[in-house]
Amino acid sequence: MHAEASGRPLGTLGLLRYAAASTGGVIGYTPLLTLLLPIKLQAFAPNDRYTLLVWCSVAGALTAGFANIAFGWLGDRSVARGGGRRGWMFAGLIATAASFVGIASARSGAAIVVAMVAFQVAVNALLAQVSALIAEEVPAAQKNTAAALLTIGAPLAAAASALVVALASHEGARLSLVAAMMAVCVAPLLLHAAPIVATVTSAEAEPLPVRRALAVAWTTRLLVQIANSGVSLYLFFFLARAIGQSGDAAAIVAQLLVVATLVPVPLALMLGRWSDRVGKRERFLAASALIACTGLLGMVLSGGWQAAGMCYVAFASGVSVFQALNTGHAMLLLPAGAGPGRNLGVLNLANTLPQVVAPLLALSVTTDDFTTLFALFATLPLAVTLLPTLLPMLLGAFTWRRREPSCRG
Repeated sequence: MHAEASGRPLGTLGLLRYAAASTGGVIGYTPLLTLLLPIKLQAFAPNDRYTLLVWCSVAGALTAGFANIAFGWLGDRSVARGGGRRGWMFAGLIATAASFVGIASARSGAAIVVAMVAFQVAVNALLAQVSALIAEEVPAAQKNTAAALLTIGAPLAAAASALVVALASHEGARLSLVAAMMAVCVAPLLLHAAPIVATVTSAEAEPLPVRRALAVAWTTRLLVQIANSGVSLYLFFFLARAIGQSGDAAAIVAQLLVVATLVPVPLALMLGRWSDRVGKRERFLAASALIACTGLLGMVLSGGWQAAGMCYVAFASGVSVFQALNTGHAMLLLPAGAGPGRNLGVLNLANTLPQVVAPLLALSVTTDDFTTLFALFATLPLAVTLLPTLLPMLLGAFTWRRREPSCRG
């Protein structure tokens, strides 16, 4: 049954606190994973740098998945005992800054991988609490608005990437700037507590059992994120090959990331509100997945880096809109009365597992030609358009067979 939304609606400033804190977490990892780590690995031979990039991604993603669940559960326990999550947020912020010191000082391949694992533990101690606070403190009637506002994190993080590259040339200085920007973003939510509101379940979950609806949301997000993780992992090298000697690849990629993350923000806000009014988010999710697929195919077929960059903007826009709508829907499907930290941590595996799968799909890459790999990734958002129909049917058939009585006489 659909529960009524509870809790006083939050004002714009209140909602922006959650968006800013989420942005702080995104700033923590975006410059590092998309620019600073690839730049650091440029010092290694091509075969070695790609192998190290895979290991950093796989080990980091596995660590992130388990850390997010663990810290979400620890936050749940703190709340159940009358405490709160903000102490874990503060610890995660400090630990992330400390992990940057380890990354900057790492020189060997093994040391870089270990430093990235430590970073993932630290940043997920922060991110797990921010997600759970949105689920706990934002009224149900504003969940989708809050989820759409989270899209501002990507362009601000991309701008931060460009800023740290422009303002500092030394790795340690760049990471120090990232840590400072994180602290500024997280501070408003860290210092402001809000009451917990009752967890509700969306009316859109009624036609299907909640578990099936969550399975659809989780699986479709997984597929889109595999494509997104793979493209993000190799974007710098893909465009650097196309740019060649005609420009500064690091600066061009940083600027492109800003554009590619600014465009989806108004789209996500508009479509988030629109989908709330008309219901049936599946059509909006399918449309955004098709845009992502088209953009990625355009990158594969493009003849120069300018065309590839424009297609990447289309791909990133489709992915960002899909993520926003999918996040809001999933939060509304969380079981009532259960600690959101652990459950959101499990759902977050759809974000972290792709960081394992995508590099493993690319283990055969030993050159700078990513055409076949990107074409493979393009099939995944295309498959997303079919899953909302096929997966519930498959799950329903499986459940029916399990419950079918024996006909033996």
